[in-house]
Amino acid sequence: MSGNIKLLSDTLAAAKAEGRSALIAYLPAGFPTVDGGIEAAKAVFDGGADVVEVGLPHSDPVLDGPVIQTADDIALRGGVKIADVMRTVREAHQATGKPVLVMTYWNPIDRYGIERFTAELAEAGGAGCILPDLPVQESATWREHADKHGLATVFVVAPSSKDARLAEITAAGSGFVYAASLMGVTGTRASVGEQAQDLVRRTKATTGLPVCVGLGVSNAEQAAEVARFADGVIVGSAFVKLLLAADGDLAAGLAGVRGLAGELAEGVRKHS
Repeated sequence: MSGNIKLLSDTLAAAKAEGRSALIAYLPAGFPTVDGGIEAAKAVFDGGADVVEVGLPHSDPVLDGPVIQTADDIALRGGVKIADVMRTVREAHQATGKPVLVMTYWNPIDRYGIERFTAELAEAGGAGCILPDLPVQESATWREHADKHGLATVFVVAPSSKDARLAEITAAGSGFVYAASLMGVTGTRASVGEQAQDLVRRTKATTGLPVCVGLGVSNAEQAAEVARFADGVIVGSAFVKLLLAADGDLAAGLAGVRGLAGELAEGVRKHS
């Protein structure tokens, strides 16, 4: 069974055709529970997200800040497994028909098996993977299997990336490019800043792929700011914070993330 890279590409192209950025939401699988995480993914889609990234919880994340680390810890203590991640992808996609990716560090895939992981993700209807710590020069085997199964390989670029390195990364990637707006870890910020705009400009000079910005966006105003120069706006910690603040009241948490998705969806449409 082939994965949904085409659905992802078509979704991003449709947003561009509407003269706006796409809204991409990140949520960890298994948080606050496996079932709760699936409902949260559906809720952000209901609110207006175009794409959802499902995080595979990891005990030693390098990109994730304290909010997502806390959620990952809850998921891991709850016993979340890769099978639960696949189920989250499957049910979120089946319920909405929209593209769902997995964001994961490399070690879990390496241990699980590349062919097994890509085959199961495609079978679940996944659109691809975001791999923040897989070096491009070590990614050939992964990309071969991802291509075979119709999955996007999304690499992360950072403000520290030199132009030659950007070209190397974007040439190997597919689906879109994840531009980390600043040096550091995920989390909400008071400002996203000019650093992100410069990174997007330099990245776009190397590729025709959409360039989507993450790290720091938490409200409609920031989403509108980033939407002026990026093809997609990625929001994670702000959604996770709402689920954490709900403190076990899933209905309240779902209402919160649905509402925030709606505000952010308006934000990405107000950039002109």
